Amino acid sequence: MRKIELILKIIKERRSVRKYASKRPSKAQIKKILEAGRWAPSGLNNQPWRFKVVTDSLLKEELARLTVDFEIIISAPVLICVFLNKKDSYSHVKDLLAVGACIQNMLLSIQCQGLSGCWLGEILNKKEKVNAVLRLKKENELMAVIALGSSDEKICKSTRKPLKKLLI
Repeated sequence: MRKIELILKIIKERRSVRKYASKRPSKAQIKKILEAGRWAPSGLNNQPWRFKVVTDSLLKEELARLTVDFEIIISAPVLICVFLNKKDSYSHVKDLLAVGACIQNMLLSIQCQGLSGCWLGEILNKKEKVNAVLRLKKENELMAVIALGSSDEKICKSTRKPLKKLLI
């Protein structure tokens, strides 16, 4: 399979999973996910992202109380909290886009490893409380929480609008 066909296959097969089996991904798998995020493009190569990996069940429970995504967070064996480091920021909009690319790289790495993930954003409404729970400095602004593990639900097909409807 040619590289473009392979990457499109991975992109099209990726789904957001909200229910996980208890088996925790290995440290090597988590490291590969973080490496994929680390290699995302960023303006001036400032790499403004920071990661906090959470596996402790008590800490996950504290975080789960901060969001409507309680069950997803509790179910996932691993959480990767992704932050924008304000000290390394030079252009807020460009840095937000860079962090989005970082998260997408991680989601694709998750898919490639036969794992499942979900990009959670509603928890951003409580980002200051997340920082307090994780004991992080205010310079780290929460951008997303990625729930990570092995799926414990049926993976459904997805659809997209036809490309011609997206062209302007």
